[in-house]
Amino acid sequence: MYSKILSLRFPKAIVNEPIAVNLVKKFDLSFNILKATIYPRKEGLMVLELSGHRKDFARGVQYLKGLGIMVESIAQDIKRDEEKCLQCGACTAVCPTGALWIKRPEMEVIFDREKCSACELCVSVCPARAMEVRFNKALLS
Repeated sequence: MYSKILSLRFPKAIVNEPIAVNLVKKFDLSFNILKATIYPRKEGLMVLELSGHRKDFARGVQYLKGLGIMVESIAQDIKRDEEKCLQCGACTAVCPTGALWIKRPEMEVIFDREKCSACELCVSVCPARAMEVRFNKALLS
């Protein structure tokens, strides 16, 4: 499963089109709308998390671009402040990808950025506030 947060800016001519529904029906993708500003006869903006198989995701993005929608990736990155971290392990209990785990027998909390999906669950449970979200806006190629 592949997932990314995208910003979609679409021209006023297509604001009434069932764009999100077509992503589900035609490309077998799922989405979670994080923000939307859509008015009749005006440019629309939607920020959504789009998920599915990588090939379907790529086809869905091509569909969006073909409609004249400007698609941008909103990259988010989770960072751990090593000085704040108490090594309590609370984050390991909620991490769905195994990016946070306890190294035994040292009982050290390890953070593997490569496995991190930036779901932010660790941010909300960290008592020391050592886990932080950083946003980078980068163009989707």
